[in-house]
Amino acid sequence: QVQLVESGGGLVQAGGSLRLSCAASGRTYASYAMGWFRQAPGKEREFVAVIKRRVGGTYYADSVKGRFTISRDNPKNTVYLHLNSLKPEDTAVYYCAAVPIDAGKYSGNTYPTRVYEYDYWGQGTQVTVSS
Repeated sequence: QVQLVESGGGLVQAGGSLRLSCAASGRTYASYAMGWFRQAPGKEREFVAVIKRRVGGTYYADSVKGRFTISRDNPKNTVYLHLNSLKPEDTAVYYCAAVPIDAGKYSGNTYPTRVYEYDYWGQGTQVTVSS
């Protein structure tokens, strides 16, 4: 099992910034993808960004491209989501997720972007952006 713990959420004004962290522990894999999703009240959980832990490739949802950046610190088993130029519509609970990448799976420029593609989830951290 892999345990994921998010932190860094909070209340921020529109235009502000936050950095979310996701610390992974437990079973380790040679390679896996770690993603961020978010869920606003009354809405479905949606993909935000993903990074391949070993090679560092990244992919973003169009709604956050250019404003959010995903990065990793492999020695610390931690993935970050840097949220910049925040908007009120970014308000949501942000979840970290992980899925092992087997040989040939999600190779090249393919990335897991659907909820069902991920095996492990954190408990979520609230981000609230005031106008």
